[in-house]
Amino acid sequence: MLKALKTILEIQEIDMKMIQLMRLKRERQKDIENINKVKDELRSQADQKDTEITELKLLTKHMEGELAETKEKIKKLEVHQSSIKKVEEFNALSQEMSQADRERIAKESRLNDQYDKLATEEDALKLIKESLKTTIQNSKALETEIIESIQRINEEGKLLKTERDSLVKKADPEVFRIYDRLLSNKKDRVVVPIENRCCSGCHIMLTAQDENLVRKGERLVFCEHCSRIHYWHEVEAVEGAAVATKPRRRRATAASA
Repeated sequence: MLKALKTILEIQEIDMKMIQLMRLKRERQKDIENINKVKDELRSQADQKDTEITELKLLTKHMEGELAETKEKIKKLEVHQSSIKKVEEFNALSQEMSQADRERIAKESRLNDQYDKLATEEDALKLIKESLKTTIQNSKALETEIIESIQRINEEGKLLKTERDSLVKKADPEVFRIYDRLLSNKKDRVVVPIENRCCSGCHIMLTAQDENLVRKGERLVFCEHCSRIHYWHEVEAVEGAAVATKPRRRRATAASA
C-alpha cells in the first residue's frame, strides 16, 4: 500500500463516522421540525377558527338587530291598529302586520340556525385548543430527548474533528487535497480496496495491469469508472502469500510402496 494512504485511510474512517453523525443529526432535527409543524398547524387552525367565530358573532349581532327592528315594527303596527276606526285601514294594517310577522318568523329561524352554527364552531375551536395542549404536553419529553441527542452528536462530532485535524497535519498535503475533493463530491468512501480484481466502490472489473499497479503501491491509482483511489489490502496479500507457501504433500515413491 502507498504509505501516504495509511494516514488518509485513518482520516476516512473518521469522516465516515462524522458523515453518519451528520445524517443522524439531520434526522433528529427533522423530527423536531415535524413536531413543530404539527403544533404550528394546530395553532393556525385555531387562529382561523377564532377569526371565523368572530365574523359569525358580528353577523349574529347584526341579525339580532334586524329581528329586534321587525318586532318593534310589529308592536308599532299593533298600537296603530288599535286606534284605527276605518275597516279598510284596519285590514291594510292587518296585512302589513301579517307580512311583518312572517318576516319575524323567518328571521328567528335564520338566527337560530346561526346560533347552532356558532355553537358548532365554538366546539370545534375548543377541540383544536385541547388537541394543541395535548400535543404540546406529549411532545415535551420527546423534544427533550431529541435535543439531548443532538447535543451528544455535537460533542462526539467535536472530538472526531479534533482527532481528524491532528491526522490531517500528518497527511501528505497533495494526497489529502485529492482525497478531500473526492469526499466532497461523493460523501462516501473514496479510498477503497480491490476485491477479486474489482473496485469495491463501483464493483467494476479492473485489468491485471491496474491490479499490479495497485499492488506495487508506488503511486496513486484511480478507478477509471468512479475515480476512487484504489489500494491493495495488505491482509489479503499476507493471506495469499501463506497459501502460496503452503508445503505440498510429497507423492509416494515406488520404493516406499
